[in-house]
Amino acid sequence: MISQQLFRCTVCISVFVLSAIWTPVKGQEKNRSERYIDAYKKYLNATCPITKDSIQHFVYFDRDRELIKNHPLLSHPMFKGAQIMYSWRDVEPEKGKYDFVILKKDYEYLKSHNKKLFIQIQDATFNPKYKAVPDYLLTAEYDGGVVMQYNDDESAGGWVAKRWNKKVREQFGLLIQALGKEFDGKIEGINLQETSIGVRDQGFSELEYVNGLKENMLALKKSFPTSTTMIYANFIPGEWLPGNDKGYLRGIYQYCEEIGVGLGGPDLMVTRKGQLNHILAMMHEAHYTVPLGIAVQDGNYIGETGEIDDVKKQSAHNNIVPLLHAFAKDFLRVNYMFWVNQEPYFKTDVLTCFSRD
Repeated sequence: MISQQLFRCTVCISVFVLSAIWTPVKGQEKNRSERYIDAYKKYLNATCPITKDSIQHFVYFDRDRELIKNHPLLSHPMFKGAQIMYSWRDVEPEKGKYDFVILKKDYEYLKSHNKKLFIQIQDATFNPKYKAVPDYLLTAEYDGGVVMQYNDDESAGGWVAKRWNKKVREQFGLLIQALGKEFDGKIEGINLQETSIGVRDQGFSELEYVNGLKENMLALKKSFPTSTTMIYANFIPGEWLPGNDKGYLRGIYQYCEEIGVGLGGPDLMVTRKGQLNHILAMMHEAHYTVPLGIAVQDGNYIGETGEIDDVKKQSAHNNIVPLLHAFAKDFLRVNYMFWVNQEPYFKTDVLTCFSRD
C-alpha cells in the first residue's frame, strides 16, 4: 500500500516537473516562430513613387520570353532588364548537344535596348503534364531522371530533376559549364530554381539532396566567375524552422557565402509564417557579402501565391508594391528584386508606382 502511494506520488511529481519544463519550451518555440509576424507593419505607410535606389530591379517573365518584345521595361529607367526562365529541355535537346539560340536572341534584343538578361534555369515544374529535363535523362541510366512532386493536398504538383542523383548532377554541371562559356560576363546573372520540393522517392536522401544542391552551386560559380550567380534557397525537405532545424537551409546559406553564390527566393510573402521563418529570417538575421535577391511572383501582388482568377480580389485589392519594396530594401537588404509580369498588377501597381525620374 505504501509502495503504491509512493509510486503515485512519484508519477504525479514527474508529470508536474515535465509539465513545468515542457510548457515554457512550447511557449518559447511558439514565440520564436512568430517573432517576425508583425515585421511588415513597419512598412505599411510606404507610398509611391518608388525612386531610384541601390536595388537592381528586373521584370520576371517565367517562360513567356516572347513578351519582352516592346515591353514597357525597355524604356523604363528603373528596370535593369528581364529575368527569363529556360528549361533544361529547351537548351539541351540531345545529350551533350546544346542549343542556346533563344537565349542569344533574348540577350541581343535586350542589349539593343540597353537592358540586361538574368537567366533562370528550370529543372523543376509545377505542372504534372510537363517535365523540364531532356528525354535522355528519362531512362534507367539516370534512374528515370525526374520524380513527381506533390502538393500539400496530396495532388500531383509537377516534376523535379533528381538533384540527389550523381549522374543527373553530372549532366546538369556540363550544361552549366557550356552556358558559362557562352554567357559569363555578358548576362547580368543566372539562378537555380527553388530548393523546396515535395517528393516520395525511394532513392531520395535528405543529406544527398543538400550535398547535391551544394555541388550544383559550386558548378554554377566555377562556370560563371563574373556574372552574378544565385540559388533560390527557400525550404529544404526534412526540416521545418524554427522547431525542426537540422541545419540544412542554414548550411546552404553558409556555403553560398563561402563560395560566393548569391542567395534568393521566390514569393515575397511578408505575412506568411513559413516564409518568415525560413528565407526571410535567413536574410534578415545575417549580413552577407554575396548578392541577395527576392522575387515577387504570381499572386504576391495581393499577398497570395499562384495565378489569381478572382475578379473581386483584382478590383478590391490595395497596391502593396510600396510595402513589398520597403520590406525587401530595409528588412531583407536585397540587391535584386524580380517583379513578375502578372497582369493586371504589373501595369496597374508596379509601373504606376516606379518613378521614371
